[in-house]
Amino acid sequence: MRLFLTRFVVIMLLAPVILLFVTGASHIIWGEVIMPEIKVITLPKPDTEGTVPLESTLQKRRSVRYYKDSSISIKLISQLLWSAQGITNQQGFRTAPSAGALYPLELYITAINVDGLETGIYKYSTADHTLMLTSQGDYSQKLLKAALWQDAISQAPAVFVISGVEKKTTSKYGNRGVRYIYIEAGHAAQNLCLQAEALGLGSVTIGAFTDHEVARILQMQKGEAPIYIIPVGQAK
Repeated sequence: MRLFLTRFVVIMLLAPVILLFVTGASHIIWGEVIMPEIKVITLPKPDTEGTVPLESTLQKRRSVRYYKDSSISIKLISQLLWSAQGITNQQGFRTAPSAGALYPLELYITAINVDGLETGIYKYSTADHTLMLTSQGDYSQKLLKAALWQDAISQAPAVFVISGVEKKTTSKYGNRGVRYIYIEAGHAAQNLCLQAEALGLGSVTIGAFTDHEVARILQMQKGEAPIYIIPVGQAK
């Protein structure tokens, strides 16, 4: 009897989750709880063959802090996300190396003026190359304040944020794993900046910000910390 009751409780607790995935309903009402549907955007397929030589991109790359008041396309956003953390083969390896292939990085984008994306904060899923809308609205001013009023953030049509989940690496490498996370973030950020240059865009890496404020704005999980903020747009 006790086993039966235990199974019944588990089934009742899981029912709303199962129903959400099976029906795809916009809202699931369970007692007093309303569960909104998570909006997922499938990104355009990234290009893996370019026409701009790597040497030329390295030569031209500069930190760009001022951008034109113009939008960028979801196609460019897709390419930039892939360059930083995209999957490159069937084994799940990515565009940036990772100690032990543990991949502790998470990637977010604040879309302010992106054709094909509503204004809001998105989290990138490397597994299926999609974006999940986590917050609707313009968060550029809040992010600007958290980043000590660095103007590039409020001017750019899109702002990328790279974060790290410490336990993903320290679980294997101990305290030294923290160093590996920062090294990996550097790889991903450089990929993104070089890809931006190859696409005719400007970018700048920002490391000065209030960690807990950025984490709060982006709704990061416990044990996750922001490492880099990277505004991207058409250079003035």
